[in-house]
Amino acid sequence: MPPAAAAAAATRHRHARPAGHLRCAADAVSTAPAERTAARVIATSSRTASASAASGSVARVWRKVQGSGDWDGMLSPLHPVLRGEVARYGELVGACYAALEEDPSSPRYMNCKYGKLRMLEDAGVAGAGYEVTRYIYSSPDAAVPGMEASTSGRASWVGYVAVSTDETTRRLGRRDVLVSFRGTVTPAEWMANLRSSLVPASLAARGGGGGDVKVESGFLNVYTSADETRRFGCADSCRDQLLREVSRLFAASRSGGEDVSVTLAGHSMGGALALLLAYDLAELGVAGEAPVTVFSYGGPRVGNAAFKARCDELGVKVLRVANARDPVTKLPGVFLNEATTRSGPLAAMRGACYAHVGEELTLDFVNLGDLASVHDLGSYVASLREGVVTDAEAATGGVLAMAMELVGRQWQSKDAARGMVQSTGLI
Repeated sequence: MPPAAAAAAATRHRHARPAGHLRCAADAVSTAPAERTAARVIATSSRTASASAASGSVARVWRKVQGSGDWDGMLSPLHPVLRGEVARYGELVGACYAALEEDPSSPRYMNCKYGKLRMLEDAGVAGAGYEVTRYIYSSPDAAVPGMEASTSGRASWVGYVAVSTDETTRRLGRRDVLVSFRGTVTPAEWMANLRSSLVPASLAARGGGGGDVKVESGFLNVYTSADETRRFGCADSCRDQLLREVSRLFAASRSGGEDVSVTLAGHSMGGALALLLAYDLAELGVAGEAPVTVFSYGGPRVGNAAFKARCDELGVKVLRVANARDPVTKLPGVFLNEATTRSGPLAAMRGACYAHVGEELTLDFVNLGDLASVHDLGSYVASLREGVVTDAEAATGGVLAMAMELVGRQWQSKDAARGMVQSTGLI
C-alpha cells in the first residue's frame, strides 16, 4: 500500500471504537466513528474526574505512581490509583487526536483546531485540570515519493505542553508539567517511521551519553528536524521547542518551592518521542532531582541495549502500556530484541539489537470485527477502565523466542546474520 494510502487508512481506524473486546463486554455506541470518539472522550473524562476524586489518595502515593521503585507491587495486581492515573494520562494524549485538524481544505490543516485557553475542553477533556502553555510541532524531512514538495520538512502539530492548575496540583500532591504527543498521522511521519536503522543518539553531545547509545533514525529525525518553511510560524525543531518550554515551566514551578514532576505521555510514535525527550531532559539535567516519567501507549522500541542502560542509569522511568495483540509494540526488532537475544545462540547479538526501556503493563484485548482496534488509543484507555490486564509472560508465551532459537541454529555466522537483519530493518 502506498504511504499516503496507508496513512489515510490508519487515520480512518485510529479513533474507531471497538464493538467488543475478547475478554470483556463492550459499551457499544451506535453513532458515526467521529461521534463515537467524542462520546468516548467525554464519558471517560467524567470517569477520570470521579475516579480521581473518589480515590483521594493520589497525593499520598504520587511518587510511586511516577515510578519510584519501578512500580514494584503496583502492577500485579494493578493498583487502583495507578490504573486511574494511567487512564487519565491516556485521555490527555487522546486530546491530541481530537484537536488535530485533518481537513485538507482547512487553512489549519495539520494544526490544532482550538486555541490553547480552551483546547482541552474543546477536545472533550473537560475538567482536565491543566493549562496548555505551548503547542509543539514536528517537521520530519522524510519525503514521500511523488509528494516531496508537500510532505518533507513541513511542520505538523504533534502535541502540547501543559502544567497542572493549583487545584489539580493540590490533588496530585505536586505540580505536574505534562507533555502529550499523538501518534503517526502524516505521510512524512509514516516514511520516517520506516527508517529503522540504529544511529548514534546525537542528543548525547550535550550530555554524558556515549557513542554506543543508539536510537531509531526515523524517530530521531522527527524529534530533531526543523521546518525551514516556517509553517505555522514554527522554525525550531520539535526538540528545541520542548527543551525551551519544559525548562521554563520547571524553573517557574521550582521557584515556588513546590514538588514537581515531569510527565511525558504519548501514543505509538508519540511514545517514542516521549522517551527521546525523557532521555534528553535527563542527560541535560533539566529536571534536577524531580522524577521524569514516561507513560507510553502502544509504543514501539526506540533504541538499543546501551540506550536502555543509559536511561536506567539516568533514572528515567518508563511505563509501557502494551496490548499483547498490538504489533506496533513488537517493533522495531520483531525478531532480534531484548527477549530473543537474552540467551542461546543469538546472545552475541544482544548489543546490536533494539531493546524496550522500562516496565510493561500488559493489556489483552481485540475486536474481531475491527482488527485495527488493537492499536487504537481509545481501546487502550477503555481496556484500562474495564480491567483487561494480563500477565506479560502469559501473553507472549515464549513462542517467538523458541522460533528464533531454531532460526539461530541455522545461521553459521553472526556477522552475516547481523548484516541481513540490519539491511531488512528487522532490528
